[in-house]
Amino acid sequence: MSARSSFQIEAACAPLLREIGLDADGVFTDPRIVVWRSLPDRENATLDHLRSDGSKVRLHVKRYPPAAGFMAGQEMAGYRLLREASVPAAPIIASGSRADGSSFIILEDLTGYTPADKLLEQGFPFDRLLNATADLAALLHGAQLHHRDLYLCHFMIKPGPDSVDAKLIDMARVSRMKSVLTRQRWIVKDLAQFWYSTLSVTVNDSQRRAWLERYCRSRNISADRLTGPIQRKAAAIARHDAELRKKQPRRNVSIGEQA
Repeated sequence: MSARSSFQIEAACAPLLREIGLDADGVFTDPRIVVWRSLPDRENATLDHLRSDGSKVRLHVKRYPPAAGFMAGQEMAGYRLLREASVPAAPIIASGSRADGSSFIILEDLTGYTPADKLLEQGFPFDRLLNATADLAALLHGAQLHHRDLYLCHFMIKPGPDSVDAKLIDMARVSRMKSVLTRQRWIVKDLAQFWYSTLSVTVNDSQRRAWLERYCRSRNISADRLTGPIQRKAAAIARHDAELRKKQPRRNVSIGEQA
């Protein structure tokens, strides 16, 4: 437990947060912060602010209770790993903790970006985001990192006229793959989570295979050796996820989705 509150801010964002007028306690008490998902281990919220020049700013806030441990520190650690490896990720502009052990991070709003699963549900073609998401997964693993929660909803997508941009979120789950003995298991787990998350949207088997082949070409490895283990792990994830949804129906809700 912390002896006192802390609030670390990226230097470039300090003027904005001073204008908003937040401190560590205010992150948990300010009525301007609106929670859209509440789980036992975290809350997701937004803060909308009208600046003095008339422009509007939206920030995203993740709040963790004391029982979750210092999760803000884990988020920051994961973000730093991604940033050091030049893996595109949602920028964290502030983080901190309170004396009771609760902690938080504040992220910039990714204007124009949408969670990949929501984009597909709106009719966006999977083929248009196939390359960007496969390349991002390959970049992650090529940097000897893994995510442990690599579902579609954790790829934020910004469509362009000829291509799309992708960034990762939920960075507390990012870690180094330290051992060659477990590296393949972590890679299969990540890829199986992505594979499993495509089963509930308009993605067919040939597209899933094309995604995996793109990933494997980026890493110069064989897709044939990965397909079976990924499918078996995806089936195990499906069983586990069904049980988890019974206990926490809103756990997999994406940013901004309301009940």
